[in-house]
Amino acid sequence: MTGFRERLADGPDFGFRLGGDKEYAVHAPLPKEKTRKPDWLKRVIPAGENYQAIKKKLRGLKLATVCEEAKCPNIGECWTGGEGHIATATIMVMGDTCTRGCRFCAVKTSKAPPPLDPLEPVNTAEAIKSWGVGYIVITSVDRDDLPDQGSSHIANVVKEMKARSPEVLVEVLSPDFSGNMEDVDRVATCGLDVFAHNVETVERMTPSVRDRRANWAQSLKVLKRAKEAGAKVTKTSIMLGLGERPEEIQVALEALRAHDVDVVTFGQYMRPTRGHLAVVEYITPEGFAHWKTVAEGMGFLYVASGPKVRSSYRAGELYLKGMINSRKAAEVNVVQRQQSAAA
Repeated sequence: MTGFRERLADGPDFGFRLGGDKEYAVHAPLPKEKTRKPDWLKRVIPAGENYQAIKKKLRGLKLATVCEEAKCPNIGECWTGGEGHIATATIMVMGDTCTRGCRFCAVKTSKAPPPLDPLEPVNTAEAIKSWGVGYIVITSVDRDDLPDQGSSHIANVVKEMKARSPEVLVEVLSPDFSGNMEDVDRVATCGLDVFAHNVETVERMTPSVRDRRANWAQSLKVLKRAKEAGAKVTKTSIMLGLGERPEEIQVALEALRAHDVDVVTFGQYMRPTRGHLAVVEYITPEGFAHWKTVAEGMGFLYVASGPKVRSSYRAGELYLKGMINSRKAAEVNVVQRQQSAAA
């Protein structure tokens, strides 16, 4: 409790206003208090034919999705698609046990997780081929125990997917590989369409939120290196409500743009268990709308910002898909012009 009070004292400015009578955030109850969450955080029960079809195929192929493992509130919306949105699914590879212990994450941890499944790249690619989704997010646990930290395995998953479903857009939500740029390059050049790596929070909060082997500067370097290696689009995500200050979010956005990050998402941090970090404040929908406007004004190509947004939320949004395809078409045109000039 002492640590929680210290974070409150050194944390957000609850006097931050958006103008008029709009509130930026409301206090979260103390851990032992039983208080209902704000109405804007109510979950929607997943449904729909596409949702049921994807769920059934997952069971048959024994593959895990972050959507289910993390009990994501947007699972029905992302899997179903429709109304101008692309059906999206997020697959978690390299097992369900992580070598790190971030204080916001409910994934199991171990210094020596089980060995990788050599058939996983092929099984994952076969599953995606049969799903009919237009956009796939591949995420993973951290595997600091492996010589290449799992980078080859992730790259093979993408290559197998592209070989079977070249029309499907692939985003990889990548680990930081302990800052090993050779591993970053391996993933960034494997044929993916979007390289994502989450900074998770602002710089000051990083040591208390993420595993000690992760740090703010390292994550920025990973994102920049991925773009330099050839990733067409880079992306990151920030959780709000952990005690960060508005001015720190502003500084974080400036740093991300300085490192050529294209896409950013904002979502409300939700405590998975009593053993994890407590929520300090609930950002209002108006507060999230504020950061969307700010980020778009700074030049981010796409911004998703809302209480229930997660890093993979509507990753296949039509605008993002159109942007990726336009860049691909532009690259093809450049190659064709060069070939014509050489002929």
